[in-house]
Amino acid sequence: MNRFAVALAPLILAATAFSAQAQDPHTGHTMPAPTRPAPAPSATPQSPGPPATQDPHAGHVMPPARTPPAADPHAGHRMPGQPATADPHAGHDMSMSAGPPDVPTSADNPGRPPEDPLPAAALSGPAHAADLVFGAEAMAAARRVLVRENGDVRATAVIIDRLEAGLGDDDETWLWDVQGWTGGDVNRFWWKSEGEGDFGGDLEEAELQALYSRAVTPFWDVQAGVRQDFRPDGENTTHLVLGVQGLAPYWWEVDAAAFLSTEGDLTARIEAEYDQRITQRLILQPRLEIDASASDIPELEIGSGLSSVEAGLRLRYEIRKEFAPYVGVEWSRAIGDTADYIKARGGEVDVTSVVVGVKAWF
Repeated sequence: MNRFAVALAPLILAATAFSAQAQDPHTGHTMPAPTRPAPAPSATPQSPGPPATQDPHAGHVMPPARTPPAADPHAGHRMPGQPATADPHAGHDMSMSAGPPDVPTSADNPGRPPEDPLPAAALSGPAHAADLVFGAEAMAAARRVLVRENGDVRATAVIIDRLEAGLGDDDETWLWDVQGWTGGDVNRFWWKSEGEGDFGGDLEEAELQALYSRAVTPFWDVQAGVRQDFRPDGENTTHLVLGVQGLAPYWWEVDAAAFLSTEGDLTARIEAEYDQRITQRLILQPRLEIDASASDIPELEIGSGLSSVEAGLRLRYEIRKEFAPYVGVEWSRAIGDTADYIKARGGEVDVTSVVVGVKAWF
């Protein structure tokens, strides 16, 4: 036991000394002598105050404070004989801040890379070099197919705009309004046909138009041709037709034409309709038709000026894009001298009816 105590004694003494040194952070530092002056003697005894706090950094050698450099009063001045510093942005176009630069594109000849002129031998051969390999006749047929398949397409359409029955207070009527065309994007042949009658009677009147149509703008065609009227109770009439058909602003489909009959009577008609989609299949279509005449035509009960106005509203459901039944309401009124002619024979000049029909195309 005595030997064990003797062996542990150095370790215990070292641990005690290390603990005492760790408690005092400034152990071993040389502390300077206090320089605080002694207090002046006072007649009144002073009560002892709290002991002064010891400075933890007393005796440490502090590095000298770094003084910031003084501002150069000649900064930015160029001294005589000193060359000017080159501007790194000299020659740069800084106009981007005012808007995009006007840079030529490939559509402008000055902006294209220069091209060498074609050698003379390039144009010395035939107009179509493939003719030498496959034959002129075979290549001519191939070029015709290429033109047709890339824009010069011939197509045909039939449009049943209205095929409907009208249910009014006094009578029940039916009518058709059909048109179609065949041709390309610019030149077409159009035909149009309209007719109406009573369920309890015969056909009242019908017309058929044959027109040449040419596109003059992307949305408008000019049409010219002939119109033939058929009347079971009257004289058939032939007219020259000149009109326009197309898509007006706000997606109104317009068909307007003037008619000059072989009797010298000049009349005009304008139709406009608009498709307002409520859903992908349900469509509301307002429609307006106005007829006018330059002179009185008593045998046809038509007066000069505005002769009649028709306004309708139809709601159709597209079972398919090509087939859509509809219901709606139609109002028509004769105006001016036309109304007088109708009143004279006992007819109605103001008629409102419910219509049921179908619109289709193929």
